[in-house]
This record gives sequence, structure tokens and C-alpha cells, in this order.
Amino acid sequence: MEARIEWKAGMAFEAHLDGFHFTIDADEKVGGSNLGPRPKGLTLVSLAGCTGMDVISILRKMRVTVEAFTVATDAFIEENFPKRILEIVIKYIFKGPNIPAEKVKQAIQLSMENYCGVTATLRPSVKISHRIIINDQEIKE
Repeated sequence: MEARIEWKAGMAFEAHLDGFHFTIDADEKVGGSNLGPRPKGLTLVSLAGCTGMDVISILRKMRVTVEAFTVATDAFIEENFPKRILEIVIKYIFKGPNIPAEKVKQAIQLSMENYCGVTATLRPSVKISHRIIINDQEIKE
């Protein structure tokens, strides 16, 4: 895997990853032009994507049908520089009839403990927790 960025102007960079190209930039308050997402935000997208792909793949193997699935993240950032991510809460949101909570819990556990490389990379220094919501009802662990 290789990623690279090329400086364009101000705080904007053209990112190249796996044949895809997109712009990353900073907020206008710090000299950017708001032309693209911020690097820390992309970390959250990477985490959500990694675990989301795991969970949906595992549920398919379990023959669980899901009509809609969203993975949302909330990050808590330290106030002082380097303003690192201290904690992330992942919300797994499912919609559909007859979604078994126990299988959902198992799929999430497998992703978080065995499969998601982004979780494994972040976990030594970032507290990661999760919530499960099935058809607008939060499921208790």
C-alpha cells in the first residue's frame, strides 16, 4: 500500500491512494481554503470503513439480512497540540426486520478484536468504544 500527497497551494494537497485522487485541506482559520477533508477526519473515515466492511461481511456469512447500515464516529480531541485523538465512539446503526442482536454483537466483536487493522493500529493510544442501534433502539452490551 502506498499513499502520497502533492502540495498544491496554501494548505491544500492532492492525495493519491490506490488510483484515487482527492484534495485534503485545512480550515480557513489556519490558512486553508476548505477544499477537502482534514487528515484527522480521514482517520475516522478509515476506522468506520474498516470495521463497517468487516461487520457487513461477517453478517452476510451469518445469513443476516440488513436493509440499511451506517457506521458513525465521534472523536474527542485533546485541546493542546498535537491535538491528538484521545477517544473514539463508534455507532453501528442497523435497519431491517428480524436483525438478531446477538449476531450483530458477535460480528462487531470479531471486527474489533480480530479483523479491523485500523482499530488494531489506533487502539494502543486511543480509547475506542462502541454503541449498537437496531431499528432506533440502543442495544445494551
